[in-house]
Amino acid sequence: MKHFLDICDFDAETLKSIIADGNKSLKGEYICGVAKSLKDKTLIMIFEKASTRTRVSFEVGMLQLGGNAVVLSAGDTQLGRGETIEDTAKVLSRYGDAIMIRTNGHNKLLALAENSSVPVINGLTDYSHPCQIMADILCYEHHRGSIEGKVITWCGDGNNVAISWIHAAAKFGFEMRLACPKELLPDQKTIDTARAEGAKIIIEQDIVKMVEGSDCVVTDTWVSMGDEASNRLEILKPYQVTAKLMGKAKSDAVFMHCLPAHRGEEMTSEVIDGLQSIVFDEAECRLHVQKAILNWCLS
Repeated sequence: MKHFLDICDFDAETLKSIIADGNKSLKGEYICGVAKSLKDKTLIMIFEKASTRTRVSFEVGMLQLGGNAVVLSAGDTQLGRGETIEDTAKVLSRYGDAIMIRTNGHNKLLALAENSSVPVINGLTDYSHPCQIMADILCYEHHRGSIEGKVITWCGDGNNVAISWIHAAAKFGFEMRLACPKELLPDQKTIDTARAEGAKIIIEQDIVKMVEGSDCVVTDTWVSMGDEASNRLEILKPYQVTAKLMGKAKSDAVFMHCLPAHRGEEMTSEVIDGLQSIVFDEAECRLHVQKAILNWCLS
């Protein structure tokens, strides 16, 4: 079963082949050289969390590949009324060729995959967001060439997106710097595992020191869906990405953000709208890399 659950599950060769397929789509070429490679295939998507880019990119991607997409919100399924994720997996497997889920609990994703007889794709959980980072790498390499050996600096909350960047560092061979407050660091087990696989992970609270010499500066919203704001904004205020901070990175460094952005919080408008920003190309790359993931899962 070809599930796409987390970047850490794969060898580097497989991940790079998916990126290469996504690059073909980005260039307007056929995935695997075949038009409508997923003709008559159906993707069932479960959204327990709101979505713009994940929903639209997957749905449009399936249509461009010749397939169909069925969208289920939290209120459309029996999951909210007591049906188990295990039973849901067994039923939906009879109707579709693949299932994508965007949910809170990572264990729900794993249970879905364990009980599904068709491929399952992680559209986001509270632990990780692998499709996003695959798109980010595709976008970076489109603009700057191979990400291997480059310096990527994450600024702010050590959230699910940061976790998937850590996973990717072990597979793609770049240096991952984490400028995070001590209260919001990624979990240590994930960091230790990535380091054991050869990833260079550097953690430091001094954001200026971390950004210096970076090839790419990345951030994300400070308050994710379902999080309580509490004192997060105050804790993260020193980690805002400003034009002055971007000036500490390499002269050809790029700025990335997976969106939605909260201007004036995690970054200034001057940064996201500036010449170093590739944020909206990054959003487009969700479509291309997810077409490649779908094709890999269903080929």
